[in-house]
Amino acid sequence: MFDVVVVGCGPVGALTANLLGVRGVRTLVVERATGPHGQARAFSCDDEALRIYQQAGLREEVAAGLHRPSAAEYVNGRGRAFATIALDEVDFGLGAAPLHFFDQPRLEAVLRAGLGRFGDLVTLRTGVELVRLAQDGDGVALVLRDVGTGAESEVRARYVLGCDGARSTTRVAAGVGLAGTSYAEPWLAVSGEVAPGGVRVGTTRFVCDWRRPAFVSPGAFGTYRLEFMLADGDDPELVARPEGFAGLIAPYVDPERFTVTRSVVYTFHHLVAERWRAGRVFLVGDAAHQMPPFLGQGLCSGLRDAANLTWKLALVLRGEADDALLDTYEAERRPHTEEMARTSVRLGRVFLVRDRFAAFARDVLLRAVQAVPRVRRAIRRFEFKPRPALPGSRGAVGSMFPQPEVLVGGERRLLDDVLGAEFAVLGPGVDLAVATGWGGPAARFVRVVPPGGGTGSGIAEVVDVDGVLGAWFARHGTDVVVLRPDRFVHATGLSPDVTAGVVSAVR
Repeated sequence: MFDVVVVGCGPVGALTANLLGVRGVRTLVVERATGPHGQARAFSCDDEALRIYQQAGLREEVAAGLHRPSAAEYVNGRGRAFATIALDEVDFGLGAAPLHFFDQPRLEAVLRAGLGRFGDLVTLRTGVELVRLAQDGDGVALVLRDVGTGAESEVRARYVLGCDGARSTTRVAAGVGLAGTSYAEPWLAVSGEVAPGGVRVGTTRFVCDWRRPAFVSPGAFGTYRLEFMLADGDDPELVARPEGFAGLIAPYVDPERFTVTRSVVYTFHHLVAERWRAGRVFLVGDAAHQMPPFLGQGLCSGLRDAANLTWKLALVLRGEADDALLDTYEAERRPHTEEMARTSVRLGRVFLVRDRFAAFARDVLLRAVQAVPRVRRAIRRFEFKPRPALPGSRGAVGSMFPQPEVLVGGERRLLDDVLGAEFAVLGPGVDLAVATGWGGPAARFVRVVPPGGGTGSGIAEVVDVDGVLGAWFARHGTDVVVLRPDRFVHATGLSPDVTAGVVSAVR
């Protein structure tokens, strides 16, 4: 019996399997396709996503070749900017810039290659699809079909994670419905590679043209992404062909120097599964929720799901926590996902104004309100993006802990690389007494010291070289913080309630 079967090996499924492998969970990944998907669908990731890839031990591999835009502009039909997010000025403190663009085929190759680190612990089977599943008191029986031969086989697992996208077979097999809205407006998405000298607009732009809204941006590895809302009367089949979209892309890239890798007409959705857990079956990523693309958070939200769920599964499978801990997955993730989706919808209302006079009024209004310094700062600094936080967070507790660079053995390293994959107890007040008195789950104990302040206390130490950690502890009036494996703050300080056990240690 496997500990976990992951259904689907797109970016979310592959990342989920890597996180499970890091935590020693025996995992089977099944994927219907016989090879990587090979097309650029997802496009953007944020600082939190890179932190999650880091937790899987793959940050450097994922980050290689990412395109980091310096700004995102909202422009009218004449190309005049009426709002700008100054991404180069934004630092949310998580150890990376707030926005990057990637190439999905290369990302999937990195994530799949990462599975090879775990040997027989994590197994990937391609060309295999889920047919049906049945649960009992001990686990889940899955019937799988080889898509080439049609032969069926059965495997068992203690838990199943459906990472198989918007049309999730896992969700259907578990009897879970969807609720929400599907938008009627079709869009054309075109991806491709640009030869030298072929880029005409080198910035990331939301083109808020009331006649045809669009999004355009350079991407990773010399790629370019363009998306256009179709107008009434457009023939979806024609417009998806090079002869149909050449005129659309010409203002942004030279069609003669643009090699198309993907062209597809799609509609977007705002849908959420009725429940994300059905017994021993969990829905992750698009299988659980789908949102409009205007904030670029669809894939990122799936990665957050994986980061939240995998460490809890590992604790339950090791017998260090009760199965009830897994109920906190949906309770913690759904509110943030729904807020992210609502923000995306609100941005879409700004972006998709289709009336000429309403668009003019929008442009004038947004320029006018930015005369107020606080409003201008909120837009430029991307403050309208929902911050990572757990429901009911109180001050520091429930917030995501910052990730500065620290000094270890004379070398600068990002904090999470020192903390490892489990719980962490961190701070200037951490010493041997704290470590020996800890009664909670497996944890790493790290003492924070100022430059030149190492003590040789027998506890791992990091030098707060830039003062970021010292400022955080001073601001929150504590010298010890307990961090969950997903780097949300569980507690500031220690108490019997904190150390009594895993279940009480999770908010």
